[in-house]
Amino acid sequence: IQQVFKQLFYMINAVALNNLLLRKDVCSWSTGMQLRFNISQLEEWLRGKNLQQSGAAQTLEPLIQAAQLLQLKKKTLEDAEAICSLCTALTTQQIVKILNLYTPVNEFEERVTVGFIRHIQKHLQERNDPPQLLLDFKHMFPVLFPFNPSSITMDSIHLPASLNLDFLNKV
Repeated sequence: IQQVFKQLFYMINAVALNNLLLRKDVCSWSTGMQLRFNISQLEEWLRGKNLQQSGAAQTLEPLIQAAQLLQLKKKTLEDAEAICSLCTALTTQQIVKILNLYTPVNEFEERVTVGFIRHIQKHLQERNDPPQLLLDFKHMFPVLFPFNPSSITMDSIHLPASLNLDFLNKV
């Protein structure tokens, strides 16, 4: 059950983040607030179902950071430093794309300046990020089956002759 929910939450993360990276109309402060609220509801649900050890919440980390990126101030060099230290689960390309797509929804917000984005790119250039922008939502985590040793010893097993397993020898 834990592995199923980890996979499901990864798919939620990948589809939501990919939509955020492809749609300018959703890159705003209010969307960041809405995303963070919805993610907290999912995390609360995991706690309520005692699934916090499943790793499902950790798969949401890139989406959480993208929501926080949308909510942060984006003006000063200190803001850039905060963004760089906060967004560790996002690639440089994803951070820059979100900042480029950021759209103010009211007159109190401003577009992100080109100079601010260039400063972030320069600060993050030493990162060794993969060159991908979008997440692979078809990624599958390996299924792990726990090993439960049997209480039956091998020397107590009787193989019926009808199975034609004469080539097997008891050691």
